[in-house]
Amino acid sequence: MAAVVLPPQPGARAASANGPVPAAAQWIDRTTVVWKDARHADAQLEFGDPAQRPEAGQGRASGRIRLTPGTLTPAERATYPHLSGYPAFTVDPRDRALAPAALRGRLVATQRTADGRQTATTGVQIPGVLDDLYGTRAQHASLGPVFHAGRPTLSVWAPTARTVALELDGRPVPMRRDDATGVWSVRGERTWTGKPYRYLVTVWAPAAGRTVTNKVTDPYSTALTTDSARSLVVDLADPHLAPAGWATLRKPAPVPLRRARIQELHIRDFSVEDRTSRHPGQYLAFTDTRSAGMQHLKSLAAAGTSHVHLLPAFDFSSVPERRADQQRPDCDLPALPADSERQQECVAKVAAHDAYNWGYDPLHYSVPEGSYASDPSGTARTVEFRRMVQGLNGIGLRTVMDVVYNHTAASGQDDPHSILDRIVPGYYHRLLDDGAVATSTCCSGTAPEHTMMGKLVVDSVVTWARQYKVDGFRFDLMGHHPKADILAVRKALDALTPARDGVDGRSVILYGEGWNFGEAANDARFVQATQRNMAGTGIATFNDRARDAIRGGTPFDADPRVQGFASGLYTDPNSSPANGDPAAQRSRLLHYQDLIKVGLTGNLADYTFTDTTDRRVKGSQVDYNGAPAGYAAAPGDALAYADAHDNETLYDALAYKLPPGTSAADRARMQVVALATAALSQGPALSQAGSDLLRSKSLDRNSFNSGDWFNAVHWTCTGERRDGAAANGFGRGLPPAADNKERWPYAKPLLTNPSLRPDCATIAATSAAYRDLLRIHATEPAFDLATTARVQSALSFPLSGKDETPGVITMRLADLVIVFNATPQRQTQTLPGLKGRPYALHPLQAHGADPTAAAATCTPASGTFTVPARTVAVFRQG
Repeated sequence: MAAVVLPPQPGARAASANGPVPAAAQWIDRTTVVWKDARHADAQLEFGDPAQRPEAGQGRASGRIRLTPGTLTPAERATYPHLSGYPAFTVDPRDRALAPAALRGRLVATQRTADGRQTATTGVQIPGVLDDLYGTRAQHASLGPVFHAGRPTLSVWAPTARTVALELDGRPVPMRRDDATGVWSVRGERTWTGKPYRYLVTVWAPAAGRTVTNKVTDPYSTALTTDSARSLVVDLADPHLAPAGWATLRKPAPVPLRRARIQELHIRDFSVEDRTSRHPGQYLAFTDTRSAGMQHLKSLAAAGTSHVHLLPAFDFSSVPERRADQQRPDCDLPALPADSERQQECVAKVAAHDAYNWGYDPLHYSVPEGSYASDPSGTARTVEFRRMVQGLNGIGLRTVMDVVYNHTAASGQDDPHSILDRIVPGYYHRLLDDGAVATSTCCSGTAPEHTMMGKLVVDSVVTWARQYKVDGFRFDLMGHHPKADILAVRKALDALTPARDGVDGRSVILYGEGWNFGEAANDARFVQATQRNMAGTGIATFNDRARDAIRGGTPFDADPRVQGFASGLYTDPNSSPANGDPAAQRSRLLHYQDLIKVGLTGNLADYTFTDTTDRRVKGSQVDYNGAPAGYAAAPGDALAYADAHDNETLYDALAYKLPPGTSAADRARMQVVALATAALSQGPALSQAGSDLLRSKSLDRNSFNSGDWFNAVHWTCTGERRDGAAANGFGRGLPPAADNKERWPYAKPLLTNPSLRPDCATIAATSAAYRDLLRIHATEPAFDLATTARVQSALSFPLSGKDETPGVITMRLADLVIVFNATPQRQTQTLPGLKGRPYALHPLQAHGADPTAAAATCTPASGTFTVPARTVAVFRQG
């Protein structure tokens, strides 16, 4: 995707070595310009035709648009709240017709004195006026390759381009511009099918200060060549791309989001070290029905897991797609000690060129990633992704995709991975007040609040749902999206029908990270898709409140030994001074128990209960670091979890937090307690794949680029592995320095601690105990309460209050009593209100896989429930 750069044009000011020219003026619609730093009343927009030359006598500008001091209208203030305090200018009505021409060349805002002397100049941000001029009509255009009667039409939105041509199979083909929409298109022949193409976009690039001709792949690509070098003219409805049985695929019965139980899984992690898989690291591993990984997923599905959430599987930029180009560590990793620095050093040396990355660096949003295909050069990735979906559906699991529309791999003129920004410079990304691209999401942040970026999000999600039969979507950093954008996705999905589209869009689930931070925080630019704002929409957000209470502290603590409910706070203290004295620990533990109780209700804002200080409170009145703990309007608004791909695995977090002498068996029991607080909650719940097998990443807190060595899931237990690590992957060396070095002093002694090396029997028992809890959730209707009123009526915490037992939560749910005992002692809980009621241990535990849980007892005569140490017991009224 190289760029051909034309010579600088008259009046152009080239970008500095430090970045693009500042753009403090914002042309927000055809009538209004806002200029942050304007100091005088006299201002104008000056524009030039980049095709004109000084010898033609054109001077610095071929045109100007006069501006007069003005104010923002109420509608403009509502659309651009972050600009309401800046000077505003009204575009002279006589000059408004010049806008389309001005937007296709060099454009600056200037202020001049009465004698014509320029006193200020700045670049101009143009997304708002582009939306005003073109967005309303362009948002209904069909973009990318669209086939009619076997003939493709290729279309791209490029309203600021001087010209656009199609480079088809190496030769240029002219394209025609629709002046109403800014869409360029060309109708092709049947013979174009399967051929590689790019767009040749000749456009003024402010970052370069000149006109360039960019050779760019199609943002709406349906297929790609290796390493995304070219788009391919491909019709996803082509029968040749449908695996056998695709048209008649029978999916597992849909479940409402509030009942979903989700396994989060990275495609390569799943099978790359599974010696029973015939397709390690590939989509096709999910067709290996007899592999250890697929058999384990099948057992989880039988127990009640409903969905597999796949980490990014769209085309991303960070992995060479040809296996021959993928580097490997050149060290003898299995021979190195469990606490050595060498493993991470060897992995880091090849991390930029190996086969591994989580994939949160999007390149083409609607094409499967090529490195997971058997052949990345063409449409094999399409067929094999579909076969993966078939494979998962075939064992009873629906498929969720992790989608990352909040940022791109790159922006600007010079990076070959910058696609959107080299087609419409300055449009698709969110710009700060000075014109710089926002990077609060880690990378070049997109602007879904702009019409055509929002359209791209909706169109891409619909493509995955219709063409790949994906059953759900998890939005990365969803709080950086407008709420309206995510609701538009929901509306578009709901319109999909089996008769017309082959899928029931209403059964597709949606959830995401509703974090509130960055330049969009606190609804600064629009109403965000954050935890609070998404309540009542049926679209869930991750519940960090209960997560932190379960694990202890936050993911950002300098000392990783800060304890929580399921890691021994107060009841089994470690030596960290960060936990405070016993009184402080007791107080914090009881508050954590309140946070977990709110989480067990589905994190409901209006659920009322007695907290551990003996106050009658709503969920929204329980404090979470200064914010309301409860924010959900109904079960299904908040997603419960104890671990996910971010931060340490649950096992590794407990490795840091539990006292070092805690036995492997007791660590496993605490793992189940932690998982149970999510698994037995109202609303959806998620766990990281392998957590039921005590999965470890050798204490790596951010393994996005840590390679197979630290990330692979170990489905088959063989005791002490030949590589010297434990059966669950613990002890593969000190975790990579980039994100973990400050924790090495804590990690090093743990990696050689024998109590942190569980044997095969312990690992198998943990998984079996967890599956028993999943079965209880799946078979008991009390876990399917649809409203706050029903939860308030059916669910209570009868022993909550100032005399509550630290480390124990007792929940009554319809005809169930559930006791979460996170302490190292047997605990007795007496509920006088249940005296004489015929309760007994739930049959799925009484005759289940965990003999310790099976020892839990109930004495109906006194309403007393006795639960072994580090055990979650479910009792049912007979």
